[in-house]
Amino acid sequence: MCTRYIAPEAGDIERHWQVGARNVPNWARELYPRYAGPFIRAVRDAPRPERELVVGLWSLVPWFAKSARLSYPTANARSEELGAKASYRQPWARGQRCIIPALAFFEPNWESGRHVPWRFGRSDGQAWGLAGLWNTWVDPASGEVVESYTMLTINADAHPLMRRMHKPDPARPPALQDKRSVVPIEDADVEAWLHAPLVEAAQLLRLAPAERFVAEPAGPAVKLAAPPAGGLFAADPD
Repeated sequence: MCTRYIAPEAGDIERHWQVGARNVPNWARELYPRYAGPFIRAVRDAPRPERELVVGLWSLVPWFAKSARLSYPTANARSEELGAKASYRQPWARGQRCIIPALAFFEPNWESGRHVPWRFGRSDGQAWGLAGLWNTWVDPASGEVVESYTMLTINADAHPLMRRMHKPDPARPPALQDKRSVVPIEDADVEAWLHAPLVEAAQLLRLAPAERFVAEPAGPAVKLAAPPAGGLFAADPD
């Protein structure tokens, strides 16, 4: 699961994804779960397909939450479970898909027997557009509106690069480790991901070829922004 990535600046996002300028809050360049980050979504009920840039919490707050401070992790969502998991079932069915802009993301490599962060950029030097889901939650007590999003992942056991990431489970055979990868959405597929019917959009949940990545060991994480709110994580409810 991805829990660290670098977000582009607002102007670069607006130019790359052709999103009109809006007054949005600033965000930290290096993002972690429960930090505020940018995402791109379709404008709801627009007369023609439009996109908008939104800043929200990187940890999706589901409709049934009593508080935006969740006790379980929702920064990542397994794509295979979107139609079943309570946290993601409604946004997935409603087509609340988004693009998460990222200059690079980080994953842990354990081939040396210890956690070594690796940085993943694109071989063409462009930014990633990662698949996500978004939700708008309203605090029942205060009326505060909270925008939030989650980053989708897919099984990567057969991928020559991404299967090398994450700590192996000694109880599982190599072909059944359930190693995970984020899901890049190529520029040509952004319109379909944001606006197409569910069945068509689901076909875009696939791994990127290994040659699209530039991967290398990176330095340890240094959290320069204020630490996010939140407590201990438990299992996501079914």
